[in-house]
This record gives sequence, structure tokens and C-alpha cells, in this order.
Amino acid sequence: MRALITGITGQDGSYLAELLLDQRYEVTGMVRRSSTESFERVNHIKDKISLVQADLLDQLSIINIIEEFRPTEVYNLAAQSFVPTSWNQPVLTGQFDAIGVTRMLEAIKLVDKKIRFYQASSSEMFGKVKEVPQKETTSFHPRSPYGVAKVYGHWITVNYRESYGLHANSGILFNHESPRRGLEFVTRKITDGVARIKLGLSDKLALGNLDAKRDWGFAGDYVRAMWLMLQQDEPGDYVIATGQTHSVEQFVSLAFSHVDLDYKKYVVTDPRFVRPAEVDLLQGDASLAKKNLGWEPRVSFEELVKMMVDADMERLSSSTK
Repeated sequence: MRALITGITGQDGSYLAELLLDQRYEVTGMVRRSSTESFERVNHIKDKISLVQADLLDQLSIINIIEEFRPTEVYNLAAQSFVPTSWNQPVLTGQFDAIGVTRMLEAIKLVDKKIRFYQASSSEMFGKVKEVPQKETTSFHPRSPYGVAKVYGHWITVNYRESYGLHANSGILFNHESPRRGLEFVTRKITDGVARIKLGLSDKLALGNLDAKRDWGFAGDYVRAMWLMLQQDEPGDYVIATGQTHSVEQFVSLAFSHVDLDYKKYVVTDPRFVRPAEVDLLQGDASLAKKNLGWEPRVSFEELVKMMVDADMERLSSSTK
């Protein structure tokens, strides 16, 4: 089996690459040409994978990479994935997260329709939620340019499945975190901030809306669901979530208490970090994934938070020695 992963240097891409290598896949990662290339998350497996330059903004480069490597599975994880940035760069976000999906699907249609395709859809598509919990049939009401672009990517995947018979799947993944999460994301910002305060490197942590609620899981669990979707006889769309919701404040409280600190002494609210249009409550119902894929999360919310705090404590302790 041969897999092509776009976004392989990201959080999900690195965990997925590890999983596929364990399954004895040949793994090719598609990376953009950048003046500041970072392979930090895949350095430990770099000798086991192939990294090839191509770009979701360039149709021909996508066609060429698929023709050359002939993957049996394509996992499209590359995206402009930071929601706040999507307000500052809405057009670029649309190019990557919407039109980029179309370019990938079009390349598969042209080169080999038997390739199985995974699209990274997002719980941000639900936005101003119509029901709680959200499932595959819940209508979308995105509340950011990122969410809007992801809705396009989702429906174009469905369209190519229905129009051309592709084994095209969308995983509607709710928030999933890990020690490999980017520092710009709120969960990692929290755990990094906790470690800095504990180690005396900082004395406060500035955050936005502490009341926002999310369904948080472990990225390592969620990439397993991606792989399982592509092993099914029939393609489909699946919500992947824990089914539990926690507020940002609960995440903060647990992270600080893990290192014996009271968050109220250190956390300040900064209006700059409040979204123009907030998504207040995301909670997923992964019943279909459990029934059809046999998938369930293995890492609890508490275990996830402690894992992330411990990793940042270790990283920062090592760097200050």
C-alpha cells in the first residue's frame, strides 16, 4: 500500500505517517516550498518517508506527484488551519481549504479513479450549531472564513464521490490536540504558558473567551479514524469526536492544577484574542463511526491535558539547562 499525505509536517500528518508506517505502507509526504521549512514533527521518521515538493495552489504539481508516486490512498490534511488567520487572509484560506481540495480531487479523477481519498473536514463547519450534539446530518452554519472554506471542501468531496464514483471520504473531526499542536492554538498556548509560569519564565497568560466550549480529543486517536474510513468497502462521511464538551476555562484549570498552581492568579482576558463571531458550543456524536468503523477514542480529556503540560514542561526544562 502507498499513501500520499498532504500536510505531513503538521500535527495530524505526523501521527498519521507513524500509523501508516506501522501498517507497512510506503509513505510520501507532500510539502510546500518555503523559506522557513520545518520538519520538526517528522524528523524522527524522515528516513522512512519520502518528502516531495508540490502545492495545493498549483494543479500541475498535484497531478505530477500522483502520476509519479501512484498512491493507493490520499489523505488531504494540508490547510490554512488557524481560524483567527482566516479573517486576516480569507481569500488565501479559500484557495487552500476549498479550491485546493478540488484540485486534489480533479487530479485523482484524471490519473486514477481507484485511489481512495480522505478529506479533513472540521467541526467548525457547524459553527452556530443547530443541534447538540452535532452529527453527520446536522446542518452547517460556519462562523469564520475557515469554516466556510471547509464546508466547500466537504461538499466538493461529496460531489466527486457522487458524480464520478470516487472512494472519497470526509472526516468531520472535532478539536483534537497533542504535544505536537502548534503554539498558536489555544490548547497549546495554555500548556506552554503553564510550563513557562511554573518554570519562572513568565508571570501571566493572556487568553480570549474562557467560556467557549469544545469537544477535545487526542490527535493520535483521530488519525486512526482517518485510516479506518479508507479501509471500508463503501465511502462516507463521519463525525469523529469524544462526545464530551469542556470549556476553555476547564482546560485552563486542569492544566494549572496539574503543576499545583491556581490559574486565577495568572490568567488575564485579552479582547484581541476574542473572535469576531464565536462558536460557543461544539459537541460531536460519533455513533456512526463507532458502529461502522469500530472507532472509539482511547485518551481521555484529563489524560490529554496532562500529557500536553508534561511535554511542554520537559521541552522548556531541557531548553533552559
